[in-house]
Amino acid sequence: MRLFSLDGSGVRRQSLLLAPRSLNLGPFTNIVADYSIHRDRLAEAQKLRGRIFLEIGAVDPSQLSEDGRHIEAPDDQSWHLLTLDADERVVSCARYLPHGREVRFDDLAVSRGSLAKSQNWGEALRTAVEADLREARRRGCSYIEVGGWAIAEALRCTTEALRTIATAYAFAQLCGGGLGITTANTRSCSAAILKRVGGQPLRHGGAELPVYYDEHYHKELEILRFDAFRPNPRYQKWIEACRSHLRNVPVICREAPVQAIAFSRRPPAINLRPLPEMAV
Repeated sequence: MRLFSLDGSGVRRQSLLLAPRSLNLGPFTNIVADYSIHRDRLAEAQKLRGRIFLEIGAVDPSQLSEDGRHIEAPDDQSWHLLTLDADERVVSCARYLPHGREVRFDDLAVSRGSLAKSQNWGEALRTAVEADLREARRRGCSYIEVGGWAIAEALRCTTEALRTIATAYAFAQLCGGGLGITTANTRSCSAAILKRVGGQPLRHGGAELPVYYDEHYHKELEILRFDAFRPNPRYQKWIEACRSHLRNVPVICREAPVQAIAFSRRPPAINLRPLPEMAV
């Protein structure tokens, strides 16, 4: 069994989690309550998203803030899974939004997309998603929307995309599992990478829902579902390594959670942990 970094470069990057306003600590213990750190790291992730989305033509300048951030409504209610480089700059980000048992299709971001408005496929999308919502309620687990994927240019030819997806699976498993949904750009190969790890096209009546053109992002997108406990077995070891690593990753909160681990008036130092070497 050989140990190696996921991208084969030997570079040891670091992980960081930003917690949402409504915080359930779950299994995490390395909690840092600092509004300014949370604000600055989220802004950095939004700037990365803005730069990458603008570069690939998914947004135009009018859809960004004056300082180049791509800001979306779910950002405040979501976890953000970040990767930092050796200089502690955000080089990868993903947004993870868990919903409660009472969530309905109309509450989801996917319900406001172009496919949901399609006369031919809108009802099929609703039916397919509602089937997963019922299954999540039956299992007693969360229904999750994952989005806001962005990876810095320097990591495009590495396996950082696979590691980010493995981290999302690991995070979901640590938080009790869940069924989820995400949209992926077919031109950037993100859809293919998501499918490789375990993402599946939504189906209705035996047919897969089609790739569609999204008017907001000006791209061909595909909606994929995933089950946190049913990834591609090929990547199970990566996910297990990410799951072990995540337990002690710093979780940055805006304020001390109710379940507080006692905080001093001065927040503790953030001891960033290098990403694990992966055994395969």
